[in-house]
Amino acid sequence: MASLSVKPGQRFTLPDWQNNSLLISADAEQERFNSHHIRQEGRALRNETGNQAKWDEHSSRTQLKDRITSVDRWREALARCLTEIDLEIDALTKVKEAAENALQAKNLCLDVAIECLTFRESRRDIDVVRDPVEEELLREVKVIEKTKKELQKRVDEAFRQLCLLKEARQQLSCDHRHKVEALELDRQCLSFNVTSGNISFKVNPTRIPDGTTALPEWEQISQSNKDRAEAEMSASVDLRGAITLTIAQTNNELDAQRIATEFALRKRMRDMESALSELRWQEKNTWEEIAEMEEEIRQLEEELRKRTLDLKVAHTRLETRTYRPHIELCRDQAQFGLTDEVQQLEGTIRALQQKRTESQDALDALYRQLHRIQTDIGYKTNSLQLDKKCMDTRRKLVIPVEKFDPEVDAVSRTRNLPREGQQELT
Repeated sequence: MASLSVKPGQRFTLPDWQNNSLLISADAEQERFNSHHIRQEGRALRNETGNQAKWDEHSSRTQLKDRITSVDRWREALARCLTEIDLEIDALTKVKEAAENALQAKNLCLDVAIECLTFRESRRDIDVVRDPVEEELLREVKVIEKTKKELQKRVDEAFRQLCLLKEARQQLSCDHRHKVEALELDRQCLSFNVTSGNISFKVNPTRIPDGTTALPEWEQISQSNKDRAEAEMSASVDLRGAITLTIAQTNNELDAQRIATEFALRKRMRDMESALSELRWQEKNTWEEIAEMEEEIRQLEEELRKRTLDLKVAHTRLETRTYRPHIELCRDQAQFGLTDEVQQLEGTIRALQQKRTESQDALDALYRQLHRIQTDIGYKTNSLQLDKKCMDTRRKLVIPVEKFDPEVDAVSRTRNLPREGQQELT
């Protein structure tokens, strides 16, 4: 007899089953509520952090731009100051060299005075007197020695001032170079964005590097460098004025006998200019003849080309007529005419070639002659320039003292000093 098979195990009641379904539904509702709440919070957080990040990036970009503007303004100021101090160093160097040349020139005056005193020591007996000439010579020696001491003092002051200027310039140059480098880095930072290929995480990027300075200290250092350079330039301008005045007080007009040398130089320069004028006229005419000869050669070559083409035509006609059949291959008038044409064209081509060769030889001769003319012009121009340099060099002997006083340029802070070759050193 068969029996009902019953699965062993725990049996739940119907209320248990219903309670389990209600619990699952309630849990699902709660989880959905929690998920919705978290989603809303996440959306709000995304909006808030996105806006905050954009504002922070905008603020950082603005601050970088402001910093770049500030550093660039200082860079321009330091660059102008560097230019001015370079001009001042150059001007002071030239004045120092002029003072050294003036000091060297005083040796001749001193030697002459001492030599005159030495000559007068050879006087004998009653002529060995303390006359006004000897007193003036002794006074001249004292004045020259005093002048040399004053010039040497000015040279030493100029040397010390040059050292101070170069030291200030070195500080300015270093500060300017650092600002240029900082500008490049800040501009590179300003160019970075989220699509840049060279961005990455760094180790402790918010650390404060060693040697970091505060903003007031940074500006104070640059201002101090600029103020020091301006102070040294002002002192240099004053020193140049004092040196120039010292040099001007020691200069004298040249002796009258030097006029003869300058007269001879001027006469020689006039003769040289006349010879140069004649050579340049010859050069101009030679160039014109060369141009005409080159044009003639081009025309001869063009005529040769045309006659060569004509000869080709005549040759082709003659060659073509050799293929006439049988009795048609006769020496008719056309044959005679073509033969005469070929002979005439060959003679013409030979004549044209001969003339082209002659023309080319003539052109080569013209170029050789032109080279001789230009070489001679170069020699005479060099001689004339040397004579002019001699005149320029001799200007230091004729510049009056009152014209040597330089004018100060208030903009460039430099004095318009005569060149070394223009100063009168006696």
